[in-house]
Amino acid sequence: MTPDLQVERVVKRFGGHTAVQALSFEVARGSFFSILGPSGCGKTTLLRMVAGFTAPDEGEIVIGGRSMRGVAPNRRPVNMVFQHLALFPMMSVGENVAYGLTQRGVARAEITRRVGQMLERVGLGGAQAKRVDQLSGGQKQRVAIARSLVLEPTLLLLDEPLGALDLKLREHMKVELKQLQAAFGTTFVYITHDQSEALVLSDRVAVMNHGRFEQVGSPQALYYEPQTPFVAGFVGANNRFAGRVTAAATERVTLTSDSGLVLHARPSGPLAVGDAAEAFIRPEVAGLARDEAELPADQPRYRGTVESLLFDGANSAVLLREAISRIEIRIALPQTGRFADLRVGEEVAFGFDPQRAVCFASAPP
Repeated sequence: MTPDLQVERVVKRFGGHTAVQALSFEVARGSFFSILGPSGCGKTTLLRMVAGFTAPDEGEIVIGGRSMRGVAPNRRPVNMVFQHLALFPMMSVGENVAYGLTQRGVARAEITRRVGQMLERVGLGGAQAKRVDQLSGGQKQRVAIARSLVLEPTLLLLDEPLGALDLKLREHMKVELKQLQAAFGTTFVYITHDQSEALVLSDRVAVMNHGRFEQVGSPQALYYEPQTPFVAGFVGANNRFAGRVTAAATERVTLTSDSGLVLHARPSGPLAVGDAAEAFIRPEVAGLARDEAELPADQPRYRGTVESLLFDGANSAVLLREAISRIEIRIALPQTGRFADLRVGEEVAFGFDPQRAVCFASAPP
């Protein structure tokens, strides 16, 4: 099956700065593909090139099997939803959704039918006559998506579409967006700096940094099998430790930090004794105990002092100061209530399975 989007060695420069660097990737038909990265990494520039608002300096963009070279934005089988939804405030909901169809000269009866059908599918049946200012933030979001999907694009491009919403509505809209994409089967290409949005919504995610993709894969692959230090640090919470390799084997290396903390982790790529390296340990993989004997005997064990308690319901954590190195470590609290009485200043033990920590060679300075 031909991918809905093929990007082939696309480059974009602004003066002496290369915003997108010889980037190639494909997006499968009917999938939800997200581009995740920090501000300034090139993701919006890339999306604008796909939409046709910006021309690449090199490379090719193919949509639905057809090259987009020289094809104007309004001639591409693409629609775009922005963070600021750009709904027309002087038009009703129905008129907003109908706008693109009207511009295309579609018959009035057909417009009425398609607009009504589309509003039903996004959960706004009967809202045609409402004014935009009568809608909630989530309803406006659905109108913007309906306005795009009614044109039956090959690709729907979404540029940080949830960024202007409050936290609770953003969480709700993540679920709605995922369900809408599954219901319509339209290919979504979504850009965000919010890792939670990318992981929850996507079939595949590309992590972008300095104009390149560091890793492309399923949310699970990015989270559990990061291939670079940037991905390990950017996707999900992580404790990062820098030091030198003091023992190396195929399946386990020992990293010793400058402050004397000794850690064991699985290597990502070749590492040798003496190499500068970084180890990453997710807060949820570490076990916590008041008595060291409660921790698995076959795993390294450490002691630390509680520096701070970070209560956030299911995401609660504790910050510990490791006894020897004095390094700060974040550990997720189990949801059993067992440590509900933990206090700042209390001494505890912790440990982790070295196979659930990952070690990379440090990038050259």
